[in-house]
Amino acid sequence: MEKSAQNQPIPSPNATRWLYIILAIFALIIIGLSIWLISTKSNLRVLQEEKDQQRIALVREVDSLIVAHNQTKEAYGALADSLMAKDSVIQANAVEIKKLLNTQWEYYKIKKKLEQLQVISQGYVRQMDSLYSVNRELTEENERIREEFNLERKRNIQLSKVKEELTDVVEMAAEMRTFNVSAAGIRQRGSNREVETDKVKRVERIKVCFTLAENKVVAAGTKQIYIRIAAPDRKVLAKGRGDEYSFVVQGERLQYSVMETIDYQNQNQEVCVYWDKRDTQELQEGVYAVDIYEGESLIGQVNFTLR
Repeated sequence: MEKSAQNQPIPSPNATRWLYIILAIFALIIIGLSIWLISTKSNLRVLQEEKDQQRIALVREVDSLIVAHNQTKEAYGALADSLMAKDSVIQANAVEIKKLLNTQWEYYKIKKKLEQLQVISQGYVRQMDSLYSVNRELTEENERIREEFNLERKRNIQLSKVKEELTDVVEMAAEMRTFNVSAAGIRQRGSNREVETDKVKRVERIKVCFTLAENKVVAAGTKQIYIRIAAPDRKVLAKGRGDEYSFVVQGERLQYSVMETIDYQNQNQEVCVYWDKRDTQELQEGVYAVDIYEGESLIGQVNFTLR
């Protein structure tokens, strides 16, 4: 046994030194790899954080763009309906970008899509501004035309009113007028003598006198003058109730007491007419009303009283 132990080789000092060197190198390699791994992990974490921040920033950009786009639509109201197709494109692109951001994505690819979407959105705003400008010009033009139309309508109304007033004046000027109108009960004495009386029992005739005024506007010639004498009970003293003892005024048929045909020559002209009481006719006490018509125009009135 002692001989066997004595026969084992004793390691040399050089071999031991190399073993330590190799172990030291491995230790250094392990330490280096550890440091590299730690550094790499740290860099990856930093890169991930940067990527997350980029994602958040891109999401905010998309959200801001959509908010601004919707505000633009709301500001322009019904006018935005004319660009519904472009609005649909913007909304669809925004949805697509947000979907990509929720999965594996490349920053520059998403950034490029977002820039394209921003270009589309800016084009949308420009088109909307253009439409608004055109619409405003059309609105202003319509308002101007409306104001001109209303002004012209007012002018036409005023002209029509003036025309109607002038027509009324002309029509009034073309109507005959009377003055010195009088009426009274008459009692006949002898063949040529008559006496005025207000005693109802003595009245045999009613005399109505008036002067037709001079009027150069009225056409000269034959005129039909109608006299209506209304008793106190408002009944007209007429010779009969048939149409042959009536005339028409503004669509209404009126009975007359006396009708006189005269030749009017645009000069003052005195006229007297008589209504004769029948022998069996009784007159009433009270106020009698006399109306004088030429055609459809009332040209004179007077009252008288019988007692």
